[in-house]
Amino acid sequence: MKLLAVERLRVAIGGTPILRDVSFALGPGETLGLIGESGSGKSMAALAVMGLLPDRAEAAGRALLDGRDLLARTEAELCAIRGRDVGMIFQEPMTALNPLQTIGAQVAETVRVHGAASRGEAARVARASLDRVGLAAFPLGRYPHELSGGQRQRVCIAMAIALRPRLLIADEPTTALDVTTQAAILDLLRRLVAEDGMGLMLITHDLAVVAEMADRIAVMTEGKVVEAGGAREVLRGMRHPYTRALIAASAPRSRRLPRIARTPRLEVEGVTRDYPGPRRGLLGREPPVRAVRNVSFTLHAGESLGLVGESGCGKSTLTRAILGLDPIQGGRIALDGHEVRAGGHMPAAVRARMQAVFQDPYGSFDPRWRVARLLAEPFHLVEDAPRGADRARAVAEALEAVGLSAADAGKYPHEFSGGQRQRLAIARALIIRPKLIILDEAVSALDVQVRAQVLDLLDRLSTRLGLSYLFITHDLNVVRAVADRVMVMKAGEIVETGPTARVFEAPQHPYTSELLAAAPVLEMTA
Repeated sequence: MKLLAVERLRVAIGGTPILRDVSFALGPGETLGLIGESGSGKSMAALAVMGLLPDRAEAAGRALLDGRDLLARTEAELCAIRGRDVGMIFQEPMTALNPLQTIGAQVAETVRVHGAASRGEAARVARASLDRVGLAAFPLGRYPHELSGGQRQRVCIAMAIALRPRLLIADEPTTALDVTTQAAILDLLRRLVAEDGMGLMLITHDLAVVAEMADRIAVMTEGKVVEAGGAREVLRGMRHPYTRALIAASAPRSRRLPRIARTPRLEVEGVTRDYPGPRRGLLGREPPVRAVRNVSFTLHAGESLGLVGESGCGKSTLTRAILGLDPIQGGRIALDGHEVRAGGHMPAAVRARMQAVFQDPYGSFDPRWRVARLLAEPFHLVEDAPRGADRARAVAEALEAVGLSAADAGKYPHEFSGGQRQRLAIARALIIRPKLIILDEAVSALDVQVRAQVLDLLDRLSTRLGLSYLFITHDLNVVRAVADRVMVMKAGEIVETGPTARVFEAPQHPYTSELLAAAPVLEMTA
């Protein structure tokens, strides 16, 4: 008997079909990769299995867990099943965790809700679960904000496996993680499946991850499963055109034409950034923590430069200094010959020359503003900013340039998916045609086809407008596709730099080799 069998699952919201006769199966100890673009229905299928569909949703068909139809269960029965028989890991651990509760209390709560243990026993189970996911050195009294992204994801996994469920659903569990942390999380999930014999439903847009992890694959588009079977069979056969299109968009290929860059656009010379050390006693402090150490590089007009490294290596700190948001303790930063006063006032004319696309688009938007106002925000830096119909036209063009509709200008950020919000952030950065765009994990949440479209768009704009890009990313396939040169950062220092092809094919530093070895690679033969 299959652990999970979804049969002809149909979901409609307000009369609009969302899932159309979706069927797939998963056995104990197996990993099912559920792949497809944003809006294909992957997450909705998982929510149907969990019994977490929106209030207006109507579901039909069957979702059998050990032969029991979850769709026929009452809410009280589903509450008893969630956490005990079925665990779920959500895409954004910071929003899945309660910022006011310690990590120990949140893992223990999963145990206590099901009446499986006393308070003391629940704490012991929480400690054991956190130990299993590699957080043995972390006290139960830590709060989520005191952990890195990878560590928070491990806490979410600990919560999901605390009662050793039969089925674990992981919705994009490694999207925002650097390659070494991603490799560690995937190894952890693989080990938990092997140790507990549970089934893993892995929802992701990263086909390289699916190729590495999955025993079976189901490909979804427009609410339907268009191809399913063994992982090797699907990836090699690619019988459906949509599967072939996904795999073609996932394959790393350079989109850059050879360019001879002569004019310096961004000059960074000997930049050092320190943070105050932790407090010691009432008035004392530990020595300062050096986050960026004597970093120097030049980014030329029309050039795309990739910056890679693990979380905590100093990439974002360096970015904030370049944007003038944080002070520096040494060195110099200049944009088109104008010195950037890091941490001080920056003239509007200099600020307008560079824009940023941040990793968390939802956090960078005012949720009370409509898209038209959000995208037009950078116009305050421009002397002759368009107004009225001209401004509306500029907003519409920016939306269409990133694959959205002009009608989206009247919506609010919460009405979009994560990938769509990231496209909005890119549109906002492009709208005043800056000379430099700093992209901090700007395509990490996009599915493969949209990511390929956005990268092609950025390349075309670079060619036509002479735009320069500083790409900060953990996705080495993105760096390979878009960067003319790449810099590798570790512990605040640039340990290797050079043309992208040379760094990828013949890395000189051991850390670069370690990053390349940790990155999943999609390799298939027809």
